[in-house]
Amino acid sequence: MKEQLSLHTVRKKIVIISKIAGFALIISYVVSTRLPFGQNISFLIWIGFVALLIFIVDYLLGRFISDPISKICEMAHRIAQLDFSAPCKITSEDEFGDLAKNLNKMSENLQLTLEKLKKANIQLEKDVYQERQLLKERKELADRLSHEMKTPLGIICAYAEGIQDETDEEKKQKYCEIIVSEAERMSTLITTLLDLSALENGAVLLLPERFDFVEFLETIAGRLLIDMPETDFELQYELPEHKIYVYTDKSRMEQVLNNLIINAKRNVASKGILKLSLVEQNGKLYFSIFNQGTPIPQEKLAKIWEKFYRDKDAKYSGSGLGLAIVAQILSMQNLEYGVKNISDGVAFFFSIPTIK
Repeated sequence: MKEQLSLHTVRKKIVIISKIAGFALIISYVVSTRLPFGQNISFLIWIGFVALLIFIVDYLLGRFISDPISKICEMAHRIAQLDFSAPCKITSEDEFGDLAKNLNKMSENLQLTLEKLKKANIQLEKDVYQERQLLKERKELADRLSHEMKTPLGIICAYAEGIQDETDEEKKQKYCEIIVSEAERMSTLITTLLDLSALENGAVLLLPERFDFVEFLETIAGRLLIDMPETDFELQYELPEHKIYVYTDKSRMEQVLNNLIINAKRNVASKGILKLSLVEQNGKLYFSIFNQGTPIPQEKLAKIWEKFYRDKDAKYSGSGLGLAIVAQILSMQNLEYGVKNISDGVAFFFSIPTIK
């Protein structure tokens, strides 16, 4: 009997409502015919009870049948429009309740799937963009290499042909030295360019370590400036007398210092001043290198960090990659750097946080 009266299915709800309505209709008819009124009044009373019964049945059918169907249809419409903002609020333990739970679960799964798909699309767009950038950089690399290789290859071919026809041993030796020099220049250029390309593409990771930057700079400056007997400039320096530690990639910072010092050395005027400065202030170490000489034109200041940029008025011819590598290494560490003209020369600088 308990199972028959259970309202856990829509069918049982309809059956029970119909049975109760039929039973109430019969009872009401019997009661109305036995009332101490005339036949017409008793009939009107029964009609009124029937009308009330109809409203009650209509309300129950609307609550248990029509309203859940409307909510389910509304939910299905929202899902079709990919709107997952509101769940279907049907809590009855019947087919409509199960359908609502399944719709809500489907909505959650669809939402999660769409979010994953969006993330996958974003990642795909990034991958496509990176692939295009890589192809562009490869093409640029090939074009640059072919352009840069023309001059040394032409020189090597010319002197190689000259050796074949030359009988003077002294000239042959000179030609061989030129060929070797150009071959080394080509090798250095290719190695440097590949290293810069690897840094730009993220193929090379920085390996930071703790070390004393003062001693580090003294060692590099001593090797490049003090130990070179052919220098024709006045070296000045302003360095702290105590250890100052930093946390960065030591080998890459050596590249930075090498390139900046060599650049300053090549551009310092004859008998001019080349000054190294290292100042600790507000938790940072400020490095600068000044070379007395011709200032850089203002419109060229931003271009000097670009690959293969060469100043036609410079007194030496380099690869055009040294300052580009400096900029890339410092940028990878979010370190501030720059260049500025001073009244009688040029100063390059960068800053790096200090640690205990």
